Amino acid sequence: MAEVKIPELAESITEGTIASWLKGVGDSVEKGENILELETDKVNVEVISEESGVITELKAEEGDTVEVGQVVAVVDESGEGSSPEGKEEEGKESSASKDEEKDSASKEESKDEETSKEDSKDESEDESKDEGTDRIVASPAARKLAREKGLSLKEINAGDPRGHVRSQDVENHEASKKNQEAESKKSESKPEKQQSNAQPEKPVIREKMSRRRQTIAKRLHEVKQNTAMLTTFNEVDMTNVMELRKRKKEAFQEKHDGTRLGFMSFFTKASVAALRQFPAVNAEIDGDEMIYKQFYDIGVAVSTEEGLVVPVVRDCDRKTFAEIEADIASLATKAIEKKLSLDEMTGGSFTITNGGVFGSLLSTPIMNGTQAGILGMHTIQKRPVAMPDGSVEVRPMMYIALSYDHRVIDGKDSVNFLKTIKELIENPEDLLLEG
Repeated sequence: MAEVKIPELAESITEGTIASWLKGVGDSVEKGENILELETDKVNVEVISEESGVITELKAEEGDTVEVGQVVAVVDESGEGSSPEGKEEEGKESSASKDEEKDSASKEESKDEETSKEDSKDESEDESKDEGTDRIVASPAARKLAREKGLSLKEINAGDPRGHVRSQDVENHEASKKNQEAESKKSESKPEKQQSNAQPEKPVIREKMSRRRQTIAKRLHEVKQNTAMLTTFNEVDMTNVMELRKRKKEAFQEKHDGTRLGFMSFFTKASVAALRQFPAVNAEIDGDEMIYKQFYDIGVAVSTEEGLVVPVVRDCDRKTFAEIEADIASLATKAIEKKLSLDEMTGGSFTITNGGVFGSLLSTPIMNGTQAGILGMHTIQKRPVAMPDGSVEVRPMMYIALSYDHRVIDGKDSVNFLKTIKELIENPEDLLLEG
């Protein structure tokens, strides 16, 4: 028998959740074939079987959390499951045991019935003896009335001092009995009325958070708790960059095999130039030390059905606009199709998120992991702007935001960093000089 274990994935990943089983008990599996999909904090991975054979046991169910190295399935390398003959024998044994249990149960029931009959017989004999010794004195009219109403003379309290039961005693007893029953019904009906007057429960849907959603919630909460996060804002006149795109987008797309010229490459290049001028924004804290990164791996936030993921575009300082656009498009497609690798999700030094694609006018983005800053782009909106000559023009404007860790970055550097990006976007030709 071969065991299927959860493999080591990365240093930071110690467990995962079984998203789905691709094979079941009794299914044949080849060596290297995928048998389950595992959802981790960052990506979904498929676990393979190291041996060929037949799956005889699944040791975990879909939705279970499993750790690295844990056995989750057993594969019979001989390719044989449990034989049909064995199953038939097991079935015969189980049916025989069931018959024995039924026989013993029926015997016990018959004994219980005999015992209960004897007990009831003894009780009736005792009652008849009691009646013979304690005979109640009652008038013929009272006896007749009690029989008609189905009452026992023992239950009736006699008004006569000598204990003689009369017909009015029977009537009084019946009236008091009816009053008691009415009161008990009223007390039982009160909680029912209160319950009916209460507001009906509102409909809700309760479902367990996915592992990725749990991780997103945990990481964002950690960032808020463990950093001194502040956000500074500025606005960018997008007129020049939009005109440049309009002039060059067709030629750019033809030259670079269909790659489109978007705004992300401009902001990525502008971020790299600003990071070079203000290295603290490209740093992070490690204990009592500051780590200043000498590389420019920019994370780009991508929205998927399961939540936000941040794949990383490597070496943006050495890539062209076309290469950056192609990498962003490729990573976004992989993210949506759940095909991102762990290497494509780790190691970023700075992050850009574009809430403008969803219509966000202004926001305060939360930093990603241990990074010291994140740039937020927003929707382009035409607004009246005062020009240097005093005139007012309607211009396409975008609010941009920099959320930063104040422990690492001073306010002066954060403001100047964002101002540098604004100046470069408003004068896109300067990006060629920076590149």
